[in-house]
Amino acid sequence: MAQHRASGHPTPVEDGYSTAIGVRVNPFLIGFTIKHMFDGGPHSIEGIAATDFNRRGNFTVTALYEYNLNIVPQHKEWSLFFGGGVHLGIYDRLDFDYDRYRKDGSGAYASPGIDGIIGVSYTFKNIPLNLSADLKPYVNFVGPTKYIGEQMGGVSARYTF
Repeated sequence: MAQHRASGHPTPVEDGYSTAIGVRVNPFLIGFTIKHMFDGGPHSIEGIAATDFNRRGNFTVTALYEYNLNIVPQHKEWSLFFGGGVHLGIYDRLDFDYDRYRKDGSGAYASPGIDGIIGVSYTFKNIPLNLSADLKPYVNFVGPTKYIGEQMGGVSARYTF
């Protein structure tokens, strides 16, 4: 492992926090996030529960597997993460399927899909805080909304322990 550090190549995250909880936001969504690092890294899982606060209670739950790498060998606080997972969204018919809403009335539908994620994070040394920014593209398998590009990016702030 020391040879990788000396050469400047990214190395797996070796230490830091075990679990972190907090919020994830972008201009269209707000949600809660929990991330757990297995044995201090490099493997982690992340759960996100988010709602579109501009709409009528649309809600999505996402589960992700992530691999974490130190991107600056001399500064373990910085890491790159990437991975993928699945989600289940519950969407109001009025917001995303107006023709069906006019025909069938109010209601909601479930929309499962797949997600990818790539981002960078910074974990503070002296305070229990982790900040991250990511891109999380996704595709819904069913429903009129296969992809909503403006909901792809996000930033998170998490309390670490």
